[in-house]
Amino acid sequence: WPLPGEHQANIQIKSYGLGAVLSATKASAGLPQAGDEYDFYRSFPGFQEFCESQGDGLLHCMSQIMQHHGCRSHVRDQNKLTGLEERFDLVVDSNDVILERAGILLDEADGVNRNQQPVMPAGFQPPKIVVSSWNRKGPGSGSRSETFRLLHAKNVTRPQLKFKERIDNSNTPFIPKIFIKPNARKPLPAYFTNKQIRKERPEDLDVPAALADLIHQQRTQEHVDDMFAHPYQYELDHLSTQEKLLSKPEPQMYKPMAETKFSFIDSLEDLVALNEKLCKLSEFAVDLEHHSYRSFLGLTCLMQISTREEDFIIDTLELRSEMYILNEAFTDPSIVKVFHGADSDIEWLQRDFGLYVVNLFDTHQASRALNLARHSLDHLLKHFCSVDSDKRYQLADWRIRPLPDEMVQYARTDTHYLLYIYDCVKVQLLDFNHSQPGLLQSVWNKSKDISLKKYVKPIYTEESYLELQRKQKKSLNTQQLTAFRLLFAWRDKLARQEDESTGFVLPTHMMNKISEELPKEPQGIIACCNPVPPLVRQQVNELHLLVQQAREMPLLKVRKHEVMLFGPHDTSRVSESDLLHLSPGGKLDAHACCASYKKLCFILKEVETKDAQKSLSVAQMKARQITESFQNPFRMYLPSKDVHVNKNAKFDPSSKIFEISKRWKLQSIEQQQKEMEAKKKAKEEAKEQARKATGNGA
Repeated sequence: WPLPGEHQANIQIKSYGLGAVLSATKASAGLPQAGDEYDFYRSFPGFQEFCESQGDGLLHCMSQIMQHHGCRSHVRDQNKLTGLEERFDLVVDSNDVILERAGILLDEADGVNRNQQPVMPAGFQPPKIVVSSWNRKGPGSGSRSETFRLLHAKNVTRPQLKFKERIDNSNTPFIPKIFIKPNARKPLPAYFTNKQIRKERPEDLDVPAALADLIHQQRTQEHVDDMFAHPYQYELDHLSTQEKLLSKPEPQMYKPMAETKFSFIDSLEDLVALNEKLCKLSEFAVDLEHHSYRSFLGLTCLMQISTREEDFIIDTLELRSEMYILNEAFTDPSIVKVFHGADSDIEWLQRDFGLYVVNLFDTHQASRALNLARHSLDHLLKHFCSVDSDKRYQLADWRIRPLPDEMVQYARTDTHYLLYIYDCVKVQLLDFNHSQPGLLQSVWNKSKDISLKKYVKPIYTEESYLELQRKQKKSLNTQQLTAFRLLFAWRDKLARQEDESTGFVLPTHMMNKISEELPKEPQGIIACCNPVPPLVRQQVNELHLLVQQAREMPLLKVRKHEVMLFGPHDTSRVSESDLLHLSPGGKLDAHACCASYKKLCFILKEVETKDAQKSLSVAQMKARQITESFQNPFRMYLPSKDVHVNKNAKFDPSSKIFEISKRWKLQSIEQQQKEMEAKKKAKEEAKEQARKATGNGA
């Protein structure tokens, strides 16, 4: 056994080695990435020489390490054609040997028999140590670099199973959940208040309630507009900012978190008591914690509320059906609700609880109005409160119950300091605008616009896959595009049925891989996924049938111009030569516009030339004016051959065609000669006038 001093030396050596590896990894991540950025730096001889010298040094060190472990080490002496692949194989083989030896030595030091598996409880998940820049404290935080454990919950019971009302993932528009409207200046439509209407429709008992409502309303055409309107649209439109909210406040310092009373709300009685407290206040801060990976629409897992005296955390998974009680406080126009970055929060409140917010103040909008360096809550905490936010639980699974103390403290931090930040930004907004309320009023107006946002459920259509496929920026043939479309539809349908996110069912990069490879066997589909999603493994045969269906399509290359354009000048996905053709299917795109323009010009020109020898009528004059003034917006993108340019537009200095014509010298030689003659005449006239002037003077 090593002596205590030797043991301490070993610990120091290990710490130094780990630190060196982490520093090297961090430095390598900061190097220019392959592509435009790397090519730009590579163009400088100094950078190129430095890279070559560093590369030679690294290869030399790697060769010495390989020789020490008895591995082949001819890393540098390789053929230029196959050298890269052979060097990579050498590194992989040596890495396997070194890691295997290190594992054997570690096992022997711990006295563990490698052939014997340790006995662990069922479902045990060892904590993962994640080393990354987002969860490591930097040197400026006043402490050494630390590695944090990422809390994950693979075996968490799905909270959806406990919900009183089943989540509606049907492919229908979202209908607000509200059925009672506190603080109403305009009453709630009868559709929402009369919930007994469902009992009168026995034919709809086999479908979800929201879908039954939609079918009934479409069938009877009753209250269709009321179904999708914002319930508090009238109240928000007529909301005026109080004068006291536009005056400069005296910032009220927050209490230390350790001295602030904290309550965890998970019962209906506590929720009612909290609502009564909030209704007596003039302002409170709100934030939400959300989970989206194991749910199709997403789940709001926690709600944090902070007053000047207390902090509250509400278990919204437990009280999901009762959260509507808070509408009494959330819609009171005399109470300010302070959020930070409320765009998503407003939609989540509507989607899960039927909650709406009246009189919102968003500190994110205030930060943007002040032109701060960054607009995140972390930056505001550091800027105004000198508090370093802890990002260790930023990616934690908020469905975990009971919540660990560390996650509770993290959740409290999001709202505990927010009211003080609210005071500070109001003061700075007034000071920034010389005590005039205009800038502060603009923040209130933008916050009100956020309150007017309505949640929109993702709706699947036959063309939904086009938007996602366009973002991939890959050219697919007909078989690959068909596979992508079928897999997209399968993923959406299964995600709605199982209430899982599409990323959990089949991540997009795996879907792209399967579409490009078109595996002939089910094993090929499994090989395209690493790691294999559980639902893909379960339904691999169905996926194989979809791929086979795609492979039966005629193999054609998809023309770029078949992709629908999103604007008249959007030619990013259409070549110039394609603009001369019409797309099949009769869809309105750039080519159809060009064709329509040609027909219009032909008709107008025919009207003009038919009676060219006669006097022009009023209609013919209008036709000529239209022909001369109308410019095809696609002409400037067409090839130079057989270019038609309107003469008036061509010589009008205020037109774009004039600039193009001048730049590319599209003017005819005849026109240039006329211009030269006109200039000569002008000079002769000027000389003649000068002679006359001198003669008269004599």
